[in-house]
Amino acid sequence: MSRSHLVVCGVLVLALGGCQSLREEMLAANYPPTFVDGFEAGCSSGRSAAGPLGRYTKDVARYLHEPLYTQGWEDGFRQCESNQRDYAWRERPDDQRRDQQWRRHVDQAMAAALRR
Repeated sequence: MSRSHLVVCGVLVLALGGCQSLREEMLAANYPPTFVDGFEAGCSSGRSAAGPLGRYTKDVARYLHEPLYTQGWEDGFRQCESNQRDYAWRERPDDQRRDQQWRRHVDQAMAAALRR
């Protein structure tokens, strides 16, 4: 298993933990603060790339000159983009069902109004 896969697996385990923030959990698990900074920025950017949540964030100077920040950003981006896309995919059927129900309600109300 590559280092990247280990990091992602480790972060997933941390995310399932208690009430600590992800940052606190990662720091408690001895991830370097520079990596954690990059991970947080990449995660926000990944959510933003895949949907309406998050915002694109990257400290370009750190990204170019600090390998741990770069690795954290890349890992965070990939993981959170993937999670956001998976979430959106799972929620889509519910959204479509609600839209269909709403459309049916509107059509029925329109038909009732036209019959009068």
